[in-house]
Amino acid sequence: MTIDTHRVVRPSILYFGTPVVLLTTENDDGTVNLAPVSSVWALGQHVVLGLGTESQTARNLAERPELVINAASPQLWEHVERLAPLTGADPVPRSKRAVYRHERDKFAAAGLTPAGSDLVRPPRVAECALQLEARVRGTTPGGAGLFLSVECDVLRVHADERIVVPGTHHIDPAVWSPLICNFRHYHGLAPEVGRGFRSETAGTTTRVA
Repeated sequence: MTIDTHRVVRPSILYFGTPVVLLTTENDDGTVNLAPVSSVWALGQHVVLGLGTESQTARNLAERPELVINAASPQLWEHVERLAPLTGADPVPRSKRAVYRHERDKFAAAGLTPAGSDLVRPPRVAECALQLEARVRGTTPGGAGLFLSVECDVLRVHADERIVVPGTHHIDPAVWSPLICNFRHYHGLAPEVGRGFRSETAGTTTRVA
């Protein structure tokens, strides 16, 4: 007989291992906002983001629906953390004042570099090996008005050649590793334990010892 060792808990947050991305959007004055987000998932050529309604990113996308979704790697966690307590909103929303402070130049604050995009106005983050130029398709409110689910169409994918399987358009999962937010702690991926039956890179990826 299996003994059930579970108990009921009430976590304050539910980031049970989600990727971290850096979103670039355009401010009213043409400057750029750079924001870390750990509520993100993809389906086909669409990416869905979870944003706070009072965030500068949400405000920007409501007016200018172009963005770049820059996937961070574990090596960038300190840069991401520098951004975490910053907001592009000025004045800082009342609900954020106890924790966040306004920062105009987030690229400089994070020690990251903007790079030009092809199809959208906001720049890419040069240090991120995987960058998705995108446009908002639709927005759905939730969380009693506190959050937005933002569906984006991916228009173009930029990948560092070092993470691409040679001769293909496939990302090498043995080389690429996303930064993971695990209950507000940063992690990389553990070594591979197996491959899904729909893998398109089985037998072609670089095996890491």
